[in-house]
Amino acid sequence: MTTITENAISQPRRINDAMIAFALMTVLLAIVPFTGIYPFFVMQALCFALLACAFNLLIGYGGLLSFGHAMFLGTAGYFTAHALKVWGLSPELGIIVGTVGAAALAVLTGLIAIRRQGIYFAMITLALSQLLYFVYLQTPFTHGEDGIQGIPQGKLFGIFNLANSTTLYYVIMVGFLLGFLLIYRAINSPFGEVLKAIRENEPRAISLGYKTDQYKLLAYILSGTLAGFAGSLKVFVAQNASLTDGHWSMSGEIVLITLVGGLGTLFGPVIGAFVIIAMQQYLAGFGQWVTVIQGVIFVVCVLTFRRGVIGEIAHYFKRSL
Repeated sequence: MTTITENAISQPRRINDAMIAFALMTVLLAIVPFTGIYPFFVMQALCFALLACAFNLLIGYGGLLSFGHAMFLGTAGYFTAHALKVWGLSPELGIIVGTVGAAALAVLTGLIAIRRQGIYFAMITLALSQLLYFVYLQTPFTHGEDGIQGIPQGKLFGIFNLANSTTLYYVIMVGFLLGFLLIYRAINSPFGEVLKAIRENEPRAISLGYKTDQYKLLAYILSGTLAGFAGSLKVFVAQNASLTDGHWSMSGEIVLITLVGGLGTLFGPVIGAFVIIAMQQYLAGFGQWVTVIQGVIFVVCVLTFRRGVIGEIAHYFKRSL
């Protein structure tokens, strides 16, 4: 009885803490244009943060390690870029085209990959991602290694001029917050609780009558769709869509971001994204040594901060209460 009571009390407390942290994050992001911080850096970090949050939904709460999440980022980027530049669609329609394309890809690849578990699932997602990478390398509409360049930003809903850096920043910020809230809602819903049960003990979840493959497929589709949404937003920031976004190394970077921030934590991927993108931006002068520096930081985090930055902080306060 005591344990049940403690759990009932701690659940609202965790939700309140999360909402306070979300409000603080929103305020900090909202004042960025007035602080002198380079907006492009923050916008890029927000796109990768949403991408990492989507990936964390799959592995951190569903226990499914994907090495192919870059295919959703790249697919949505290409579809959005093509819709904007060739079809002349408005920004909101371009985002919808890219996100729907990623969702369709998630359905197709999910039906194949979800049949396996563990390392086999990871290898299938990697193989599918690389297959799609070579398809995009040869497909004319992607322009091969050159990618799709000079993408028009246009006006969102015919009102918000995305060519203005401040306007674009707030659009990207709102897009990130909406995606983040959707992930938060999914995690703190009956669906999210079943996902956690599957992660902890799938045979027991099956014995309770849950169709675990269906739950895992839904988590995979939701994760891929949100990753595609991040890819569509990224097109407006970078104004290009390239093969880099669909390469296996991008999938590895997503894993790195999530682990550095904190696997299975709500805000961990956000912190991890800002850490990794900051290193890429401000250590660019070191050239190829940036990769070495990232590797060293990753090793240090694994050895000393096994729960990630946010994971260690949360564990410390939990232990001190």
